Parts: sequence; structure tokens; C-alpha cells
Amino acid sequence: MKNDLFIKEIKIDWNKIEEDSYLRNIPSLEKVDALTFDRNITFFVGENGSGKFTLLEGIAVAYGFSAEGGSRNYNFSTYNSHSELHEAISLVKGIRRPKGNYFLRAESFYNVASKAEDYRDDTPCEIYYERYGGKSLHQQSHGESFLALIQENFSDNGIYILDEPEAALSPQRQLTLLMEIDRLAKQGSQFIIASHSPILLGVPHSL
Repeated sequence: MKNDLFIKEIKIDWNKIEEDSYLRNIPSLEKVDALTFDRNITFFVGENGSGKFTLLEGIAVAYGFSAEGGSRNYNFSTYNSHSELHEAISLVKGIRRPKGNYFLRAESFYNVASKAEDYRDDTPCEIYYERYGGKSLHQQSHGESFLALIQENFSDNGIYILDEPEAALSPQRQLTLLMEIDRLAKQGSQFIIASHSPILLGVPHSL
């Protein structure tokens, strides 16, 4: 099958990582020099501390996202805690240009929602609220705002990197998210997801 994904492969140049870096002591990463993506949905799965988020974050930052999340238009930092892995990652990209993009982190979603409020000043109110299910993200529960952002902002033919999106969602809402991911993947979107959720891991045609 033709690989027309937005991110086709990543390569890690370990010569760019300091010899005493903790990254060299993560078993799941220390022997990884390259990783190929050949499906629209890829999951990183493992125990806490296994390195799945470190890798996900490195890919996201190397692609041009803020380490705290948001679209590639979001340029802010409230606390610089990300590793230097992104400096060693090079991306092999497909020829298509994505229509949409987003890096969604459960732990820093409040900061991203606050930044969205800041950007509201430059957006007509009716357009802003339409993006988030009819009301401000801060006027919704954590789970409602999480799902509203995905349903109203994620489009076909987009690149989406998600860190534990199930953290804010009930089992029923996780099923809703599963169907949304499956629908968008069938319409050309690519997802790279770190997750512990057995519900989300059941999405068809994922790896």
C-alpha cells in the first residue's frame, strides 16, 4: 500500500544526545535509531516511565508544535520541561500538506485552553464559540472541553499527536473519541497516540 502519511519515518541521531542524558537509560528508546509509520493510526503503549510520552513529545516538537500542545500556530511556554530528544530527531515527511494539525497533551490542556482564550481577542465571538461546541473551553468540564476541541477542530487530512486523550474522558466518551479517530483516519488524517486505554486501543486498522 502506498505510504502517503504526513510523517512517514523518524530517525534518531544519538550522537546529538549527551552521554550522561537520562534518555540513554530508557530501555524502550536506547536502541531505537529509526521508526517507520505505515498506518494512519499508531499507538505507543507501555508502563509509566517506559518512554512513550518522551518519544511522542520529541516527535511533536520536532514537527514544530509547542511542547505544551496546541496547533502549530500556538507559540507559548509556561514551563520548559521537555527533553532534548527533539534535537536528535529528523522527520521523513510525505508529499501531502496537512489541512489541520494539533498536539494534545492531557497534563497541559488547561494552559492550552487558556491560550485559546487569549487568541479569542483576534477571533469573532461567533466563530470562536463555534469552534468549541458553543461555549468557552473554560466553561465546560475537562472531558467536555477535550472532546469539543477534537470534534470541532480536527479535520480530515490532518496530523494529530495525542498524549493519553482518555485521561479526561468517561468510557462512553472514549467510545465517542474512538469513532471520531476512526472517521478522520478514513478521511486521510494521521494519528500518533500514547495511551493506556483498552477502549481506544480497539480502534480498527491501528498499529
